[in-house]
Amino acid sequence: MRIVSLLPSLTEIVWALGLADQLVAVTHECDYPPAVRSKPRVTRSLLPPGLSQAEIDAAVRERVAAGLPLYELDTALLRALEPDLILTQALCPVCAVSVDDVCQLATTLPRPPRVVSVEPTTLREIFDSILTVGAATDRSHTAHAVVTALQRRLAWIAERVGEPATRPRVVCLEWLDPPIVAGHWVPEMVAHAGGVDVLGIPGRPSFTVTWERVAEAAPDILVAMPCGYDLEKTRRLSSELLGHPALRLTPAVIRDAVWAVDASNFFSRPGPRVIHGVEILAALFHPERCVLDPQRHAAPLRPVQLFPSV
Repeated sequence: MRIVSLLPSLTEIVWALGLADQLVAVTHECDYPPAVRSKPRVTRSLLPPGLSQAEIDAAVRERVAAGLPLYELDTALLRALEPDLILTQALCPVCAVSVDDVCQLATTLPRPPRVVSVEPTTLREIFDSILTVGAATDRSHTAHAVVTALQRRLAWIAERVGEPATRPRVVCLEWLDPPIVAGHWVPEMVAHAGGVDVLGIPGRPSFTVTWERVAEAAPDILVAMPCGYDLEKTRRLSSELLGHPALRLTPAVIRDAVWAVDASNFFSRPGPRVIHGVEILAALFHPERCVLDPQRHAAPLRPVQLFPSV
């Protein structure tokens, strides 16, 4: 079977199912596992490089409102590759090529491939998407084994966290300019890690807020996880943008509990590694109960970084 993946999380799922040799092309954003970088790329972003978060947000909103694509497919390469299966998603127009565009293109290929789209909004649905890919690739047994292993890790985290005396109030931001509250599976991750997400809504889309609204939520812990950013980029960006005056007296800042995390690898992508994201959060929320060293994948942002005048 010749497989094309049009989403980094689906690429990770294909790899987890032992199908690396059948993966003939991926997107320009696929970077895990590292060996995937040698695969042909069939997409490119239509946004100019070097934009700030505010400029990216404005450009995305403008193109989406106008019905314009954010990505371009290399149709000539797709034709040459002759895939049997194209994996894509319909959840987020910002994350991948439009599923309608993919389906339309598939019908024009000499040997129209099967198109399988997933749309996970919860942890359970992430597990289901692994099973869906397994069924589409004749790897159902392997897919069930992968899901079982992930569920056991989740249960192990729950056992480590136990019933803490207090659960910290948490705000997770998947964008910082403007601030956007992380939704979908992230509030569930917070809950499994022993926290209470005071703004995010489980299974529902992310949404834009003001810094004043973040401050009103009075989070004990504030986690910056801008979509598509790794830890170092998130740390640099957070140091610049989390210094809004409204946050100065929030419990998170006063308690020295503002964190940047590796969003791209462990939070943004609905694939197997979100469970490691839960482990990272558990170590941030309850370091006395969790042995994982969170600073491998998270960086503390000290108040002096956020408010140089303090």
